Amino acid sequence: MTLKDIYKLAIESGIKADLRGEEKVRKNLAKIKEAYEKLDSEQKSDFDLEKLSNPYSDTRILHDNGQEIKRVMVGIDIDPQELMLAKQLGYDTVIAHHPEGAALADLGDVMHLQAEVLAQYGVPINVAQAITKERISEVARGISPVNHYRSVDAARLLDLNFMCVHTPCDNLAAKFLDDYLRGRETETVDELMRVIKEIPEYQEAIKRKAGPKIFAGDKDNYCGKIALTEITGGTSNSKDIYEKMAQAGIGTIVGMHMSEEHKKEAQQYHLNVVIAGHMSSDSLGVNLFLDKIEGGVSEVSAFSGLIRIKRA
Repeated sequence: MTLKDIYKLAIESGIKADLRGEEKVRKNLAKIKEAYEKLDSEQKSDFDLEKLSNPYSDTRILHDNGQEIKRVMVGIDIDPQELMLAKQLGYDTVIAHHPEGAALADLGDVMHLQAEVLAQYGVPINVAQAITKERISEVARGISPVNHYRSVDAARLLDLNFMCVHTPCDNLAAKFLDDYLRGRETETVDELMRVIKEIPEYQEAIKRKAGPKIFAGDKDNYCGKIALTEITGGTSNSKDIYEKMAQAGIGTIVGMHMSEEHKKEAQQYHLNVVIAGHMSSDSLGVNLFLDKIEGGVSEVSAFSGLIRIKRA
């Protein structure tokens, strides 16, 4: 298996698990290709060709030495120290979940996904799009001064294969949770919490004192319509979206993490908020992806916050 094989599998897995539906994602890709064909030669030279086939800007090959992959270390956050550890232990490839390099610099672009998912939950698409666009600009400005290539340069000097798989894994987690919750009794927030805690990654997170928590609302509250709008889509949307979600009839949000500012806004509009956990939710998605590649390599080892649970 090569890094390109894993990359292609990541993109296809993300598309198939996308909450918008595979047809919608491929339609969006076709629109991008059509727009690209209309560009002049100078504009085409600046265009990121990966966007013609990869709808997830936060998922990229960061360094590929072209060699066959045998031993892989996988973690949630990868910095130079994790790369040095992997090299010292004899691994040839490192896969990060959170984006680095160009994938981090262009993180905001994947957030357009959120507007389309919100529309499926009943938020008018024009409203969801306008609010999300402003948040995308905010995220882009915040990321702009970051040293995006610090870890990429370390991987290059260490001659380690290096890639990040972000939204495809988050899509897998969101799809898993969507399917999982549909088949279970979740009338109240307490029942929802009990169901989420059945999942092995969250069971382990409880032991680590980072398990699912109710951030807003009460355990005896009715859930109403449950929205998985904060499991995938790059990073958190604007806090202004919560008023529109409540107006769309959403009663409960299930997410990975939430700032205090966002939590107060959700409370103002009487939304229940269940935070399943960041590392545990990321681990769920990464695990579902690793189950797809583990047979193609000699060894896969987890570190840097990844709770490895095998299902295949």
